[in-house]
Amino acid sequence: MADVSINIRDIKDYIGREIGTSKWAEITQSRVTKFAEATGDFQWVHVDAEQARTELASGRTIVHNYLLLSLVPKFFDQIVTFTGLEFGLNRGAENICFLKPLPTGSKVRIRLKLSGLQEATNEGWLANFHIVMESEDGPILKMALVLLLVAAKKNNVHPISADQHQGAAIGL
Repeated sequence: MADVSINIRDIKDYIGREIGTSKWAEITQSRVTKFAEATGDFQWVHVDAEQARTELASGRTIVHNYLLLSLVPKFFDQIVTFTGLEFGLNRGAENICFLKPLPTGSKVRIRLKLSGLQEATNEGWLANFHIVMESEDGPILKMALVLLLVAAKKNNVHPISADQHQGAAIGL
């Protein structure tokens, strides 16, 4: 369950504020290998632990950057739930910056901030979230996530919660 619940009517109160931080998750070699199998990206830096032990500074394989990006919806769900919504849609990710390689076996989490809000048609808001993914050694990914959040009309409320996998519900 998410730590923070925000009613769409009150979303303006969160502009410029950090909403929360997700739980830590370890990125195991098994997860990296499964991601390689799913995407066909078998570069040795991701999957060959023996070669990484001798040729990489960390002595460990490196997590795929797109694997890190794919974890954002899971972490987002841990932080916030929106209520009073008819629906929400992912409008895109902007300014994605991978800051440094992440050795496999590291733990990561995200910090979530509502950096901006713009009125949109359909009685909704374009919400711009600033996301920083960090390891125990500091930031590794920065990005902006833009979501269209449309308020429910009376008696037509569809709460979006982590229990219903919010990421899927809002199109992440």
